[in-house]
Amino acid sequence: MIYLDNAATTMHKPQTVIDAVTQAMCSLGNAGRGATSGALDAARTIHGCRAKLARLLGCSRADHVCFTPNSTAALNTAINGVVRPGDRVVTTVLEHNSVLRPLNRLATEQGVTVEHAGCDANGALDYDELERLVTPGTRAVVVTHASNVTGNAVDIARVAALAHAAGALVIVDASQSAGTAHIDMQAMGLDVVCFTGHKGLMGPQGTGGLAVAEGVDVAPWAMGGTGVHSFDALQPMEWPTRLEAGTLNGHGIAGLSAGLDFIEAQGGVEAIATHERALADRFFAGVREIPEIKLYGAFDQSARSAIVSLNVGNIDSAEISDALVQGWGIATRPGAHCAPLMHCALGTERQGVVRFSFGYFNTAEEVDMAIEALRDLSCD
Repeated sequence: MIYLDNAATTMHKPQTVIDAVTQAMCSLGNAGRGATSGALDAARTIHGCRAKLARLLGCSRADHVCFTPNSTAALNTAINGVVRPGDRVVTTVLEHNSVLRPLNRLATEQGVTVEHAGCDANGALDYDELERLVTPGTRAVVVTHASNVTGNAVDIARVAALAHAAGALVIVDASQSAGTAHIDMQAMGLDVVCFTGHKGLMGPQGTGGLAVAEGVDVAPWAMGGTGVHSFDALQPMEWPTRLEAGTLNGHGIAGLSAGLDFIEAQGGVEAIATHERALADRFFAGVREIPEIKLYGAFDQSARSAIVSLNVGNIDSAEISDALVQGWGIATRPGAHCAPLMHCALGTERQGVVRFSFGYFNTAEEVDMAIEALRDLSCD
């Protein structure tokens, strides 16, 4: 199978990640639960991964990197931990439901005002509208770093500057960018960065988290066992314990740590991004002239995620995706991609789009096969 659905998950993992998970399952105990060798090894593994993530994301304190099962849980933790009843929040139409649904719930249940900045015809964020919406008194701006539908990038440093000018915090959804795009929380002025481990970071599913800038208060969302302060009635407020209720996925975090090592060994995020962008650019150049192909995205951006979304005429995106896997063994993702407002903006609510997303283990030969497959389909 030619796997071109890396925006969903990087299915092909480094062997070192697989080995790390296997070894962890044979040796790690429960971090913070006793002083046995297994518990201490788990604590060391988890702390080591925190430190690597802090360096990767430019977070000033490793203990402010808090683990969750995925970016959805991280975003729920951040949003619910920052936004209070009656607050005003600004987000965008580019967002995934992991942002939209928590905000919709807060609007319904806690009287939170939620505004959405729009985009242009290519799905690129309208910064002028965003700036108009972020008025003094806004509690937070919640924004994706890269659209999971179009691959369009957002200038998160620019968003942070305009948010801070109005006294607002900025929460970044880095699901599509962590591990494949430069992020420096301190240099960019980011307050919270939410990430998943199973995409660009090369780790297993069931891993993710949020990095929180020093001085930013994120109240505990989930409460439960911590292994420390057992007689406290509420969640302890120390970092990272305040945002980590219950047993962490030590086995998965061991794999995530190995994924971070792999990225560094390849030359870092920039090297990964260069390779993936070259594949996406090659694909874009090959399909743009095919009759009946309609492309979605701002492909003139200097930095964007390695995603190319398209349709073939008026054919439903699911039909094209099925034909690709059945006829050529090419895996893509059709449909709405859990981003309803993005599809409304693009006018693809009914048809959806076929998303091709490229990863580090894809090759130019696979890209060329996908181009030829689309050329054949457009002629049918």
